[in-house]
Amino acid sequence: MTATPGSYQLRIAVHAQARIPIGAFGVCQFPAGKYVYTGSALNGLEARVARHLRSEKKLHWHIDYLLQHAEVTGVDLFPGSGRRECQLNQSALSLPGAKIIVPGFGSSDCRCVSHLVYLGPA
Repeated sequence: MTATPGSYQLRIAVHAQARIPIGAFGVCQFPAGKYVYTGSALNGLEARVARHLRSEKKLHWHIDYLLQHAEVTGVDLFPGSGRRECQLNQSALSLPGAKIIVPGFGSSDCRCVSHLVYLGPA
C-alpha cells in the first residue's frame, strides 16, 4: 500500500482560553474558539492525520502542543503531490473574522505569517 501525499486542514476547538508553552515561542495565549490548522504530509496524509489525532505522542510540531489542550472537530484532506498548504491557508485567512493569534505557528518552512488561523468564538 502506498502512502497518499497531500495537504490537510484540521478544524480545532479550544473550549477554554489556554496558556500553552510552545517551544521557542514561549507561553502563548489561545482564546477559546474555532481554529483551522493547515499542514502538508508529502509522505502520507493518513499517517500524519492519525498522528495528530493520537493523544499519546512525542511533542514535535507546534500543533502537537496546542492539540494537548484542544479537540479536533474535523479533518479535510487534499491529496496531491504538490505543496498546497500555503494556498489552503490563504483561503482560511480570507474567511470572515479570521485572525492570526501566534505569528510563525506551523509556518517555519514557508513565508506564511502562520498556518494556524483563529476563526472566532465557538
